[in-house]
Amino acid sequence: MGDRGTASGVAHATPREPRPYDRSAAERTVRPGQRAQALPLVALGALGVVYGDIGTSPLYALRQCFIGPRAVPQTPENVLGVLSLVFWALVLVVAVKYLTVLLRADNQGEGGILALLALATSHHAPTDDASPRRGAHVLAALGIFGAALLYGDGVITPAISVLSAMEGLEVATTAFRPVVVPLTVLVLAALFLVQKHGTGRVAAVFGPTMLVWFVVIGVLGARAILLEQPGHPSVLHALDPRYGLAVLTSHVADAVFVLGSIVLVVTGCEALYADLGHFGARPIRTAWYAVVFPALVLNYFGQGVLLLEGGVASRHPFFDLAPEWGLYPLVGLATLATIIASQALITGAFSLTQQAVVLGYAPRFPIIHTSDVERGQIYMPHVNYGLMALCILLVLSFRSSDALADAYGIAVTGTMTITSVLFYQVARRHWGWPLPAAAAVTGAFLVVDLAFLIANLDKIASGGWVPIAIALAAYTVMTTWKRGRSELASVLIRQGTPVERFVQELREQPPRRVPGTVVYWTSNTGSIPAILERNLAVNHVLHERVVLLSTGSAQQPRVRDENRTIVLDLGEGVYRVLAFFGFMERPHIATIAACCATHGLLLDVASTDFFVSADRLLATGPSRMARWRKQLFALLARLTPPMTSALGIPPERVILLGREVEL
Repeated sequence: MGDRGTASGVAHATPREPRPYDRSAAERTVRPGQRAQALPLVALGALGVVYGDIGTSPLYALRQCFIGPRAVPQTPENVLGVLSLVFWALVLVVAVKYLTVLLRADNQGEGGILALLALATSHHAPTDDASPRRGAHVLAALGIFGAALLYGDGVITPAISVLSAMEGLEVATTAFRPVVVPLTVLVLAALFLVQKHGTGRVAAVFGPTMLVWFVVIGVLGARAILLEQPGHPSVLHALDPRYGLAVLTSHVADAVFVLGSIVLVVTGCEALYADLGHFGARPIRTAWYAVVFPALVLNYFGQGVLLLEGGVASRHPFFDLAPEWGLYPLVGLATLATIIASQALITGAFSLTQQAVVLGYAPRFPIIHTSDVERGQIYMPHVNYGLMALCILLVLSFRSSDALADAYGIAVTGTMTITSVLFYQVARRHWGWPLPAAAAVTGAFLVVDLAFLIANLDKIASGGWVPIAIALAAYTVMTTWKRGRSELASVLIRQGTPVERFVQELREQPPRRVPGTVVYWTSNTGSIPAILERNLAVNHVLHERVVLLSTGSAQQPRVRDENRTIVLDLGEGVYRVLAFFGFMERPHIATIAACCATHGLLLDVASTDFFVSADRLLATGPSRMARWRKQLFALLARLTPPMTSALGIPPERVILLGREVEL
């Protein structure tokens, strides 16, 4: 960034298109407090956030294999085979793919599919390919659709988790059956309504509660294994992968249905990867191997003991593990665990939306920070109430966890498959893996992912269409917003006055200058904002200092303050400021002003006026976007709060100027 090398810190430049931000300059930052915390404490926190979804899968996953229209016969061979598939799914998908390999694919310490997408499509990734940008648009489309699928997962997980916990009441007595759905709706409504108060205090008990949960389900499973009756095959035989292969090969027609249920065991893997930035790889791995994996295996195998001994499939093998006196406490504990699992998905949806906003794939939804200490604790009202409405609608429509299970799996397996494709690009471009190694590892991942995905395709008609519909809606909004912003920028550039000509006109015909500084926010860095020209033409005055402010996103999670802003002196008292924020950061005017001060440009927010465009978009222009997309983009633009709100600019300092713009 040679333009910065001036004594005052403000770069003097000839009026021209500013140099693009060098994204490689942003350095990795250390997460606050991460080093100060002991590994066991961080691992305990990971139990409460990372493993809620996977940890509550025993409530419904194994049961789905032996009930309903896709059930396999409850024979000893099938029980052992299904248990073997469960065990090796946990090993291959969770332990090998995500914990061993994908947790290494971090974007400056952050994980998740959008972080992986930013890494895979990085302009500066080293490659021996003569066309490093080849296929970038395809990868971007895949990554965005994978992120959109997570919204479908975020809707179904709270619904099926809480509903399956409430169904434990039916095991005690059928008298509770009529109240299962109403109780589920009440729990879900309460869960979403408390989001606005923040999760800091509640999160303090997440880890200990989930630790109790894993200990209890592990003990229940171990108890059943130790009390296993003679005369039946030992459930421990299921550790042999040949039993799983036997089920798949001897019941080819049923194998697809079996895998469609087995995938429920590994739901939550993407959430595990997305929470990498909150805890780090080592605590996540420690929690898995020390607590989660043993507890899950013991519980699944304990349920298998009941099935081997002829347990009635219509009952609930998970709750049947509990002694009679422990049934109601187990239902209460399961409810708490499913609430925690749901909470993790809700906050994950907030974080995902925040990343999409900063990367330019979503409108600027209002973001409320619920903690003065932890930057990751945010609340997004629009997202929260949208999820709540969809979750409650699903419960009222499907009315049982068995029916909801048909809607579960498509979103998870779709995202898992897309993650594997993006991983190949990262392995080749960033890690420098040779083609055979990258292809072999990615191919192994895809064999498992595609098997699960294909196994879930038959669920589309009976409920799998729900997450697909949610994902398509989210994908349409995200791609329309991205494309619309690009088209609008092109229109504004064509209509705007080039910087060189505007500065030359100021020099040749200087207008009346008044004291003070004014800031014009603009997304167009290629020309002078139309609102500046309109204000000058109407009022015939110009402030002594005019700042053209634009914000952009970096492909890193966070940007160091010394690399955050570029300040260019365009001449005649006009300055261009480019401010960059990582996709895990919230842009704020106070941060921008502080960084500008280090370059010699002082902005007193309290005494500076901010001019912002309030244009009305019309879908009648020459843009090549489809008319319905233009109309959707115009609607989203009208519903989006102004950038001044997102930047935290005091309302009394904002001046709105508008016009009609044909797109």
